[in-house]
Amino acid sequence: MSASSPSPRRGRVAVIGGGPAGMATALSVHQAGHDVAIFERYREARPAGNVLNLWPPPLKALGLMGVDTTDLGAPCLSQFRNDKGRVRATIKSDPEIEKQYGRGGGFIGLLRPELYERMLAALPPGVLRTNQSVDRIEQDERAVTLHLADGSTYEADVLVGADGIDSVVRRTLWGDGPKREHRLHAIAGYTFADDIGGETGYCVIGHGREVQGSWTSIRYKGRDGYQWWVLEACDPDAPAPADLLARAKQLGRTFPHPLPQLIERTEAQHVQRWVLRDRGFLPQWSQGRITLAGDAAHATSPYAAYGAGMAIEDGYFIGRRLRGVDLTDFAAVRQALQAYEEPRKPHTAFQVTMAYRNGQMFHHTPRLLRPVRDFIFDRTPFLQKVVGDTNPAEINKQLALITD
Repeated sequence: MSASSPSPRRGRVAVIGGGPAGMATALSVHQAGHDVAIFERYREARPAGNVLNLWPPPLKALGLMGVDTTDLGAPCLSQFRNDKGRVRATIKSDPEIEKQYGRGGGFIGLLRPELYERMLAALPPGVLRTNQSVDRIEQDERAVTLHLADGSTYEADVLVGADGIDSVVRRTLWGDGPKREHRLHAIAGYTFADDIGGETGYCVIGHGREVQGSWTSIRYKGRDGYQWWVLEACDPDAPAPADLLARAKQLGRTFPHPLPQLIERTEAQHVQRWVLRDRGFLPQWSQGRITLAGDAAHATSPYAAYGAGMAIEDGYFIGRRLRGVDLTDFAAVRQALQAYEEPRKPHTAFQVTMAYRNGQMFHHTPRLLRPVRDFIFDRTPFLQKVVGDTNPAEINKQLALITD
């Protein structure tokens, strides 16, 4: 009887950042048979915000990586509407995808803490290392060395920078390029008030002449509710409104039910604000034994509703590309990391570009042209073709690539 071939050597993968990109990378790399450690600078892996939506591809990837997705979020049919309630575009999912993932093809409304809790529960013990701030990174053909703030070092075969828009890993590889300001900010919140009497099972992206007022159904730990957000042009250097909830009420008052009522029933501690910005397109993510994932590679605005989703997909694909690879082999590592990023760049660039252009189109169109813009959106199929039909096609491509 012939001897079986030896199993591939277990490699060492370090991940900086304990957000969705970092946790997904760790889960997928662990499944690939390598040792993995996440270095998180805070005392816990904490969500940077509350409201969240996920499309079917990241949901599928989560399930394949061992995350419990049972009863995660509220499936929603997504529509663009004007501020009088007129439907401008509907995101039309493939019927087969709807059969598998539910209403709206599996686009779900949820809160970030539950996603974090479920991903953390799936991580093997000891993988997440908190209070670990990385000051400096070095690499050669043999290994990557992390220099931590406490004076210790850690050596790995591969490093994944999943440390957000202000990534130290990206800065190490490619320098500190400028952020692109969208000159927009969003105020968002959520409520579990059960007497609103609004539609359920929808994600409604509403637009007036200058303001976006939107909401989705959510499900959080078995409770049904709503999340909402209002979005307007702003000076990114100006101070935040003194009372976020009061500003949200003012911006949402002209929109149809249930948005004003949702904002009214939201508690102040459940409201947040963020300024929209990205870093544009990065033509190369990997260098030597190091690569990037999530916002470190392709920060995007919430207009795509895909930032966390793309981060999860990145982590999934990194692990799949490292499966069976001898991580001591420098050439093999470089080839695997390039094979990870090449298919991802067109998809992520599409989402980042679409998010930026939509924000500019809805909020920075010259005042005299806004009536013309709105007439086109209300009376022609333009918006349906641009967002209603194009985005589902892109979603279908990603679903087909995520397999076990």
